Amino acid sequence: MHRTMADSVVVLDFETTGLSPQYGDRAIEIGAVLVEHGEIVDRYQKLMNPGFRISRFIESYTGITNEMLSGQPCCEEVMTEFSEFIAGHNIVAHNASFDRRFLDFELKRAKRVYEGACCCSLLVSRRIYQDSPNHKLQTLVSHAGIPEIGSFHRALADAEMTAHLWMSMIDRIRLQYGISMIFFDQLSELSKIDKLYTHRYLTALADEPLRKEDGDVRF
Repeated sequence: MHRTMADSVVVLDFETTGLSPQYGDRAIEIGAVLVEHGEIVDRYQKLMNPGFRISRFIESYTGITNEMLSGQPCCEEVMTEFSEFIAGHNIVAHNASFDRRFLDFELKRAKRVYEGACCCSLLVSRRIYQDSPNHKLQTLVSHAGIPEIGSFHRALADAEMTAHLWMSMIDRIRLQYGISMIFFDQLSELSKIDKLYTHRYLTALADEPLRKEDGDVRF
């Protein structure tokens, strides 16, 4: 995939029956927003029937009930459709390792694949919002002054608020470091470095246009 801008992505969130598809858990809702040049231009949301009753805890946690799931399409049908929504885009999720596990698992069952890159907004937030009390989505939304949209732990609302968080972090980098063009792979790299080196890394990015040789090392 060619190099893309950080502000043009699909931000997604899953609600699930538990923590791991390896132990039989399935997706019950997918929510996603398509962001182009920093603006949400499309949304996707579907409930899906996992094929078994969900626990009372999950009903309480998500607000999704067994009655709501009754009669909904199966996971494979929804994920086949969703694969078209994310095709050709990089993706962002909060605690992305969780969502990526379910994305890969459910796409495999639907005989579909996803070939784009994935970045975790939680890991990026630990570098950009180091002064936040913690890095849960709800805390960060309050910390960054982002309006709450819908209910936490519903997929589309969480995806939309994550998208606004993602854009707030890009805007903060632009403002503090004067970097007008921020690429997706740069934020992916930032998410993996020690947070103590955040300022050093972003300062080096800001200096890059001034360098004459492409081979210069950032650190």
